[in-house]
Order: sequence, then structure tokens, then C-alpha cells
Amino acid sequence: MVRDVTTAGRKEWLGLAVLVLPVLLISVTVTVLYFALPFLSADLSPTGSQLLWIVDIYAFLLAGLLITMGTLGDRIGRRKLLLLGATAFGITSVIAAYAPNADLLIAARALQGAAAASLMPPTLALIRNMFHDQRQRRMAIALWAASFAGGSVLGPIVGGWLLEHFWWGSVFLINVPVMLLLLVLGPILLPEYRDPDPGRFDLLSAVLSLAAVLPIVYGVKQFAADDFGAVSVLSVVAGLLIGAAFLNRQRKLPDPMLDLRLFAGRGFTMSLITSTLAIFALVGLFYFIAQYLQMVLGLRPFVAGLLTLPAAGMALVGSILAAALAQRVRPGHIMGGGMALGAAGFLAMSQVDVDSERWVLIVGLVLLGAGIGAVQALASDMIVAVAPPERAGSASAVLEAATELGGALGIAILGSVGLAVYRDEFTTAAPAELSPEDAEAARETLGGAVGVAGRLPEQAGAELLDVARAAFTGGMQVAALMGTVLMAATAVLATILLRKVRVDASTADARTE
Repeated sequence: MVRDVTTAGRKEWLGLAVLVLPVLLISVTVTVLYFALPFLSADLSPTGSQLLWIVDIYAFLLAGLLITMGTLGDRIGRRKLLLLGATAFGITSVIAAYAPNADLLIAARALQGAAAASLMPPTLALIRNMFHDQRQRRMAIALWAASFAGGSVLGPIVGGWLLEHFWWGSVFLINVPVMLLLLVLGPILLPEYRDPDPGRFDLLSAVLSLAAVLPIVYGVKQFAADDFGAVSVLSVVAGLLIGAAFLNRQRKLPDPMLDLRLFAGRGFTMSLITSTLAIFALVGLFYFIAQYLQMVLGLRPFVAGLLTLPAAGMALVGSILAAALAQRVRPGHIMGGGMALGAAGFLAMSQVDVDSERWVLIVGLVLLGAGIGAVQALASDMIVAVAPPERAGSASAVLEAATELGGALGIAILGSVGLAVYRDEFTTAAPAELSPEDAEAARETLGGAVGVAGRLPEQAGAELLDVARAAFTGGMQVAALMGTVLMAATAVLATILLRKVRVDASTADARTE
């Protein structure tokens, strides 16, 4: 039933703080692992492919299940799904913390990603239900987006401190007390909302949505491992065909899991694309930054994490400033400007090498944080604003699935490009006195090179590290240049295609939940 728009009070803003907890933690969980990679490499001895799987599998499962979970939350209740997900996320975090080998850690990370998928859609959808006033909703979503972007940067700081005092499994155990806090405060501060007429839950659609993602993921991972054979290509093709079948089914169902009518709006579609590409570039680059700070510059984990703090702070500034500017400036101009700032940040990062001054890195991170914070805030608001309230969970899931998949593909694609450059440059300049076994281990990853150098005489080890570090920064520079081009092109497209789009107060639902 429609009534006058009411403003949110203290309970709603406290509820927002509760909703930020899982978003912040999930985002931290993605990047906190980057700083644990050297410790994982030393303890579990993963191969280069396993190392990428440990990082990627969480985000891929999260992305693959988000649409299903978003729809499920609309049906069974968004708060209920959030609390169930918090329980599962805490349990799987404990399993990951005590995994004794790389294979079991990969399995635990997959379960953790599946649990995280039930946490993300309810958070943004509940904000849609709790904040009916347009300005308040936009500011609430800006803070939500800032926590998502900022968490990616805060992860290294939290992880750095933990790794200096505890073992690598501690980066997972920090999830447990936060999930317990969510379970205590959630029932008190968060309203329940479900679609009053949800229709039938289509299990086949849920299976197809996951089945479309996993073969593509497998193919991309094989490409990352330099396997361009028929199995890899067929896997990607199979995933795309299953995805087409999923979309065709949604078009025919009376109660689709994914409402394709949402994509008819230019604001929804372009916001989704812009947000996805921003996260693709950001997360892909941070895969290199964490290793650069620790294994190239040789910084302690906590100090390395502190150097990424400007990006977190500027993500918050960018999000809030974008929400404020949106009252007077069209969203397309703000999103285009944000992507342009991000492109400038990537360009600065492309100048970072072994001997660079640290201010170059900091300038790049500041520009990245501000630009991507602004993009995420406006894109999230536009996507939620145009969705009917009963489909807010599904719309939120589409946004989060796209951005999570973008982040995972960023690591896989940009990581693979950087790894290919590293291997090529290392092979060209590798010390001749290395044994074949040591040369192969050092060529696999920078972490492998650091491990080999530790077993060699001091002078030989130093020579090996010089070669490996130069090769690694060469790969990082290429990845940063790719990010520069991608962000700049998207900035132009967003500005042009969204120049006439405006999210008015009339698009915000004012119904009582």
C-alpha cells in the first residue's frame, strides 16, 4: 500500500550499520587473502594454478549463486536468508582456517563463497526496504558501496596485522565474531521483508545459473595456466550456451528468477556494466599490489597494508561526494568522471617499478579509491531505484553477481597476463647457474622465486630476487596499462550513454514493508 514517503530514524541507521558488517567482511575476505599468499606458499606449497584457485574460487562460487540467493531471499524473507548465511559463513571460515593442504583450502573457500552468496543480496535489498526517502536511500547506498570498496582495501591492513602476530588461518577466523554480532543484532534492528506473491521457485533456473558460470570459470582458469586446448575452449562455449538457455527460460517463465525487463532500461544496464568493469580492473590490480608491497619492496605485512589505506579513505569520500552531487549532476556525468579518475589512477600505477618512490603508488591508490567509490555508489543506487520493491533482492543479486564475477575475472585475466609477462621476462633474464628444478619453481610465481632464493647462497639469492622482482613489476605495469585503457573507454561510454538518464524521486518506492 502506497503512502507518503517517510524518513528513516535512528533504528534504520543503526540497522544500516548492521547491514554494512557482512558487506565489509565479505569484501575484506577477498583481499585479505592476498597478503597471506606468501605465508600460504611457504606452508602449503601450492602450485601457481592452485594459488589462483585459492584466491578465485570463493568469488566465482559467490557470483554463481547470487542470483539464486537473491530470488530465494525475496521468497523466504531477506532477514532470514541473511541470518542463515551468517551462520554458514562463520562455520566455513573455521574450516578454511584449519585446512591442512591446498586442495582442502580450495574446497573450504568454495563452501565459504557459497555461504557468502546468501549474505550479499539481502543487504542491499533491505536498504531498499528501510530507506524510502530518495536522499536518505542514496546516502545509505553510498555508505554501503563505500564499505564494499573500502573493505577491499582494508583487507590488507587487517590481514597484515594478523599475519604479523598469528598464522595465516587467522585471516579467516576474524569472520567468526563479526558473524556472531550480526546474528545477535540482526533480529533486533532489521525488518523482515518478503515478496507477498513470489510465485513458484524454479529449481531448474537455479541449476542453469550456476551451470552457466562454472564451465566458463574452468575455461578461464585453464587459459590462466597456459592451456589453450580444445577442452578449455569447449568449456567456455558450453558455459555460454547454458547461459543462453538460462536467459531463454527466464523470458518464458511467468515468475522468472531473473526479470529480463530490468535490462530494458539504459540506466540499469549501463550502471551494471560500469560497476562490473570498475571492479574487474580494481581487484585484478590489487592481486599484484599486495605481492608487490611484500615481496618486491620487502615490507612487513602490516606496513604494506597501511600503504593501501588512502584508497579505502578515498573510496568513502568518493561514495559520499557522489551521493551529494547526484542531487544536481546527472548520474552519467558522475560515473563517467569516476571512471576517468580510476583511469588516471591506473596510469599512475603503470609507472610503479622496483625503484619507484612510494608517493607514486599512493597517488595511484588515492585516484583509484575516489573514482571507483563514486562509481559503485551511483551504480548501486540506480540499479536498486528502478527495481520494484518485491524484486529488489533479485536486482541486488544481479549487481553483486556481476561485480563479483568481474572481480574474479579481473584476477584470472589480468593475473594471467601479468603471470605470462613475469614468466617471459624471468625466462629471458634467469641466472644461468640455477638448477632446472629451481628455475622452474622460480618461474612459476614470485612467491616461488622468493622461496628458491632463500635456499641459495646470499649473492646468488639476491641476483635471483633482482630478476624475479623486475619481471613481476613488468607484469604489473602491463596489467595497469590494460586497466587504464578499460577505465578510460568505459568513462566515455558511461558519459555518453547515460547523459540523459536521471533517477528521480518518483522512481523510489514509498510502500510500507
